[in-house]
Amino acid sequence: MTSSSNAVPPVLIIGAGTIGLSIGWELARTGTPVQIFDRDAPGRGATWKAGGMLTPDAELQFEESELYRLNHESLDRWPAFVETLERETGIDLGFRTEGTLTVAPDEDSAAAMERVYKFQKKVGADVERLTGAEAREHEPFLAPHVAGAVYTDDAQVNNRALVRALVAGINNYEGSIHSQTPVEAVDPDADAPAVVTAAGDRIEGQQVIVAAGAWSRQIEGLDEAVRPPVRPVRGQILELESRPTFDLRHVVRGPDAYLVPKADGRVLVGATSEEKGFEKAVTAGGLYNLLEGALELVPGLRELTVRRSDVGLRPGTRDNAPLLGPSGAPGVLYATGHYRHGILLTPVTAQEIATLVRTGTVSEWLEAFLPARFADAPAAV
Repeated sequence: MTSSSNAVPPVLIIGAGTIGLSIGWELARTGTPVQIFDRDAPGRGATWKAGGMLTPDAELQFEESELYRLNHESLDRWPAFVETLERETGIDLGFRTEGTLTVAPDEDSAAAMERVYKFQKKVGADVERLTGAEAREHEPFLAPHVAGAVYTDDAQVNNRALVRALVAGINNYEGSIHSQTPVEAVDPDADAPAVVTAAGDRIEGQQVIVAAGAWSRQIEGLDEAVRPPVRPVRGQILELESRPTFDLRHVVRGPDAYLVPKADGRVLVGATSEEKGFEKAVTAGGLYNLLEGALELVPGLRELTVRRSDVGLRPGTRDNAPLLGPSGAPGVLYATGHYRHGILLTPVTAQEIATLVRTGTVSEWLEAFLPARFADAPAAV
């Protein structure tokens, strides 16, 4: 592999998940040459294993006001993002807007849900509290014993179709995707930063963007003070096959599991959150906990066929918010650490990082998520 012969040096993107691919697409469609490198095939990491939920209101947690603002801005950008990508590629992204039901299966979980609901209302989230009977009117497949629910006007996307569309979009603009090409090191430089592949090839570009998800910290060549404090968080997920008599319409979330019905007949049940390093084993305990939590919400799952079980490694940071912007190393940007919001944050990350590359300006949307916020913090393990 040699350096690009383009008159304009390419932007080099490490990682071909939804974040790296979407940044590449946004840059390529505005005339910036891009080369994307991935240790696997495009999108086959955490992106492929995700539920595809776009749920900033349903997933709002205490003390996440800045992240909630970014999440909601990204949700607002999703319809235009979908329209453009579908028009350019002809690929249906499975964008659905039936909303999300966060369900309390018993009185104890109803009390916990009420505390979150009051916080959601306080920050201005668009939420509607439902009784158990009202929740079952919205979604008849809910268990008859549910104590209540909160409805949020959220959305979802087919994450695997998203990968296919982004790859097609990049190819349409003659961007390059190098599969099975792990990057071993970054060579920072203000004028000509480079990446070095595991095969020993050195490629120079105008900018390097680290979007390698859970593996971002494993890349060599960066000083310890600026290496991204990203860790893998294991998420086990189940994929079930629906049947004509089972017609779950909404995303359903409970204390121990979520359920995501897809237009292609899949029903996803996820996901555990385990600090197990890079271990990718599917465990009996993990699957048991998912099924127990899911069946408590929707008993009709019991008759569905199990297609497969899988594991994704989410990229978590110390505050579980993303690292977006200048890394502190010359010529190197970060777009990583999205944890459980990678699919949701795809449009805003891609558009704001692409603008940063083109203009050198950090937008207001990136300010709270700059990597420099961890500059004085202890290194991640």
